[in-house]
Amino acid sequence: MSSKGKPTVAVGVDTGGTFTDFVYKTPEGWKVYKTLSTPENPAKAILEGLKVIGEDLPRYIVHGTTVATNTLLERKGAKTAFVTNKGFKDIIEIGRQNRERLYDLHYRREKPLVPRNLRFEIDCRVNSKGQIVKDIDPKEVEELIENLKKERVEAVAVCFLFSFLNPQHEKLVGKLIREKLKGVYVSVSSEILPEFREFERASTTVVNAYVAPKMAKYVTTLKESLSPQDRLVIMQSSGGVISADTVIKEPVRTVLSGPAGGVVGAWKIGKLAGFEKLITFDMGGTSTDVSLVDGKPSFTTETKISGIPIKVPMIEIHTVGAGGGSIVWIDEGGALKVGPQSAGANPGPICYGRGGKEITVTDTNLFLGRLVPDHFLGGNMKLHNEGVERAFKNLSEKLKVDPYRLAEGILEIANTKMEGAIRVISVQRGYNPSEFTLVSFGGAGGMHAVFLAKKLGIPRVLIPKNPGLLSAMGMLLADLVRDYSLTVMLPIEGGREQELYRHLKELFKTLENRALEEMEREGFTQLGKDLFLEHSLDVRYKGQSYEVNIPFTPQIREEFERVYKNLYGYTLENRPLEVVNIRLKAIGVGEKPPLPPIEKSDGKLLSRAVVGEQKTFFGGKTYTVKVIDRDKLLAGDRWDFPSIVVEYSSTLVIPPGCFVRVDEFGNLIVEVFEN
Repeated sequence: MSSKGKPTVAVGVDTGGTFTDFVYKTPEGWKVYKTLSTPENPAKAILEGLKVIGEDLPRYIVHGTTVATNTLLERKGAKTAFVTNKGFKDIIEIGRQNRERLYDLHYRREKPLVPRNLRFEIDCRVNSKGQIVKDIDPKEVEELIENLKKERVEAVAVCFLFSFLNPQHEKLVGKLIREKLKGVYVSVSSEILPEFREFERASTTVVNAYVAPKMAKYVTTLKESLSPQDRLVIMQSSGGVISADTVIKEPVRTVLSGPAGGVVGAWKIGKLAGFEKLITFDMGGTSTDVSLVDGKPSFTTETKISGIPIKVPMIEIHTVGAGGGSIVWIDEGGALKVGPQSAGANPGPICYGRGGKEITVTDTNLFLGRLVPDHFLGGNMKLHNEGVERAFKNLSEKLKVDPYRLAEGILEIANTKMEGAIRVISVQRGYNPSEFTLVSFGGAGGMHAVFLAKKLGIPRVLIPKNPGLLSAMGMLLADLVRDYSLTVMLPIEGGREQELYRHLKELFKTLENRALEEMEREGFTQLGKDLFLEHSLDVRYKGQSYEVNIPFTPQIREEFERVYKNLYGYTLENRPLEVVNIRLKAIGVGEKPPLPPIEKSDGKLLSRAVVGEQKTFFGGKTYTVKVIDRDKLLAGDRWDFPSIVVEYSSTLVIPPGCFVRVDEFGNLIVEVFEN
């Protein structure tokens, strides 16, 4: 990477609930940096970190942002209006009428993002064949614009029936609002998601409009604060990056931006280490994200955030409220609970010494001797034992239980929550965890990964270098990706499969032409060299409500039944099929910072890398374990004794019954023998 003869510094930035992480590649090599997040203004921590990195050289900055996610979760988005056909303004409230928790008598659905007084109707209609049945009356649009002006809305979502077949009405209304109401963000469903299912399409379009003004302000502020020679791109939920300008138009594509970076990093590094089947385990300060990679990441278009459907493609990630900062509490029945409430960055765990009063998972690991106070964040952040010991003494007296037994019970509860999350994306999808490698990352992941592997029967754990910053690293390893889709609703009839295949190839050309044009603007022009197109289909048995995504192949039925059987364990013989949507993923493969092999071992692990000893508790017993400095490990180093491996971004706990080796890229491979 270079700019006008100068080498470019590649920077990956991941904003988390507790820390903001930086991984950057300079001419001198890889460097890392962590700073406490600034939730009130995420850009503040980013800009402060970029100052530490320096401004002398041009920077290629890949950013995983939580702005869209937090805006949605906290309901702090723009004042948004919703425009649709006459008689359909309540669609975003009626939804599918599903009851999420059937036996919860206190369950209440989340309120819609747009209140009823800001939902407007236009008396026009396109039918199910894409034909205009009733055209738009210009006077209605004029009246609509006056109402929007009167209500002082900041954003407008436009979604008409069957606009994926004929977007003429949508585009006209969107164009007129943009012309008459300068500064108001307009989101049009046929531009965001040209697919059938009007509720999900409307919901996704509303989310896009709702978060857009805040996201646009955030991204613009970042861009304007950077040097003119810098380039900013944003990680999207599907595992690829997109330009900052695209994010301003389509911010809905970034709602799982940070976690997606971690999955991409785990996938790329796991593949480099020789492992194709991976379960990714990202435990941070606030939550834990898990995902399954069977050759490549799993994707979904059925994500819900805070109960709101978002139908753009995303890496399939399951999240639970268990992180290093998760708070320990006692419920009304006297049961011990962990999370989902988190101490966050401020005040943080008790051991941070910032005023935290409630025991967290991080405090528990420190109490059990699984954190080394002098080596936390490379020794740059002091941990305070005294407050933690007092808190455990008080809680153990209250519960009348030994404090060390209490501490191990807390970790068992946290581990059980995370085990359940891994089962959701593996066992419940028809996958056997024993066939996979657990890739552990996130600041807290290394303290729990081996225990989870034992509980799940996973034979191996891979911990990459700087695991606490892998999400930021993954962003640097990600490609530029754009997703396109089109609803086609075509039956798969016996004896005419090849004819259908040829017809679908023609339909794909529309998406291909759009992709080639947009990717050319991003600098990717050589199909098969730096630009690749992946074709897939959403297929279902006729009459079913949900589809299965399969690769586009001449053997459509055969491929569908293979995938369907893997998911559900059976197929429905002689049941007719239909292709619902066609999907195209355009991938621009740019230059990536290299991951060079590390120096080979001299066979002197103990004298070189062991920096001390510490008392630690495992299974009710006290062990004196070696403390190993990961930065002093070399390729080929191996050991089979309990230990604590310390490094700048994370701590790895190796209990009894494991064999550890260091591979050529500096990854730690932990073979788990006791399950």
